Amino acid sequence: MAVTIDQLVVVDSPELWADLGFRVDGDCCDIGTVRVRLDPQAGKRVASWSLRGAGTDALDGLATALSSTPERDSAEPHPNGVDRIDHVVAFSPDLDRTIATLEAAGFDLRRIREEPTPAGAPRQAFFRLGEVILECVQMPDRPDLDRSRGARLWGLALRTRDMDATAAYVGERLGEPRAAVQEGRTIATLQREAGSSVPIAFMTHPASASHSA
Repeated sequence: MAVTIDQLVVVDSPELWADLGFRVDGDCCDIGTVRVRLDPQAGKRVASWSLRGAGTDALDGLATALSSTPERDSAEPHPNGVDRIDHVVAFSPDLDRTIATLEAAGFDLRRIREEPTPAGAPRQAFFRLGEVILECVQMPDRPDLDRSRGARLWGLALRTRDMDATAAYVGERLGEPRAAVQEGRTIATLQREAGSSVPIAFMTHPASASHSA
């Protein structure tokens, strides 16, 4: 059984996400096949996740619960244009250790990028979790980096069908759309002033993918 994400716990209020154009039911927001539970008291950023198909919940520090919930049907697009999660971002002080742990738990490693990111992270590993990618980033080397610490979930990149519509809905809380690293795609980040505790980026679909992908 492939590892897939059932639920993400995000440390934001339901009211904030509703104001950003997401369809929220109680404290839950379904994006694609993934349920986002909104709990401002849960911790920091992306506080935890639940996974189907993982061999263990001991994932090098990533706060994890194991789930047997059947995969849900894909949710309808949100008023702000978002229709699925593109990728979840995690940081690791020891990427090789995290990769080995995740592979042993059944994660599907697709590639390792041995190039620095614009933010200075030296390496990244990409895992396929159903319709979502886990992007695990090596934390930049510095004197105070404690490599014995665990990895941590950090942020989200969300796919939108129409960046113009997303920008119009989110307004000045969205940064200027720009070319993404992936050719043919556009990305824009939610400004800190929007009030979210979670780094969120909005991305257009790959040029070769249909909106129903």
